[in-house]
Amino acid sequence: MSYKSILVNLDIEGPIVPIVRAASELAQRWNARLTGFCAADAYLPVTGPEGAELAAEVWRQMRDDDERRFKDLRKEFEALVAGAVATDWRVAQERPTYALAQTARIADIVVTGAADGAVTKDTARWVDPGSAVLQLGRPLLVVGNDTDHRVGRKIVVAWKDTREARRAVADAMPLLQAADDVVVATVAPTIDQWARESLGDVVSFLAAHGVTARSETVESGRENDSLIELVDRHDADLVVSGAYGHSRLREWAFGGMTRSLLDAIRLNRFMSN
Repeated sequence: MSYKSILVNLDIEGPIVPIVRAASELAQRWNARLTGFCAADAYLPVTGPEGAELAAEVWRQMRDDDERRFKDLRKEFEALVAGAVATDWRVAQERPTYALAQTARIADIVVTGAADGAVTKDTARWVDPGSAVLQLGRPLLVVGNDTDHRVGRKIVVAWKDTREARRAVADAMPLLQAADDVVVATVAPTIDQWARESLGDVVSFLAAHGVTARSETVESGRENDSLIELVDRHDADLVVSGAYGHSRLREWAFGGMTRSLLDAIRLNRFMSN
């Protein structure tokens, strides 16, 4: 298995170097096409009737500025990739999360950053990773702030016997097959026989796909903190997990583990819903 089309989101006002380098390395690994993507929406200044003409002019200027920034980002993106893989480039003057979800149809996997964690405040200028992972219909790799270029040498699968976690393991298979070390871990207040059998089945499933993995359990009432501690203990550079959430009054409500991982901005996180 491999990824043949990778979509990398570049926030218009964010750093792009670590994200592009990580995505480019993944594309080189599987000889995939790498598409750079950037979207941003301009604010329409709020004024009274007497200021409508001025507000419209400011709005047009913001859109022109964004167009220039798109061109600069494309040059920087192509310079970083430096011809190592086939590339494409797409932009949209639209809310970034919405536009990324629409564009995700071209890709096997979407790569982005998340400097602010689970919820991005300025959704006109930045992709909101929490909303994105629940809308894309594709796995999302969130690149950490301290990432190395190669992602996935040592992987921890945060296992919970749910539809989302099963989807994540299947979607992450190319990364798992390329890893040097894979740990499938369950962290819960109580680890029962059913949980141990579940872990054993995942390890066997991975073995059938050529992935040598081992299982680990941690009994803890501090599930979120204990998972991060386990990741650090194994010196893992990628966490694979399901993304648990639902729409509530047009806002995304997340399960505790999903929010905790999204907020762990130093980690590389692979999520599927």
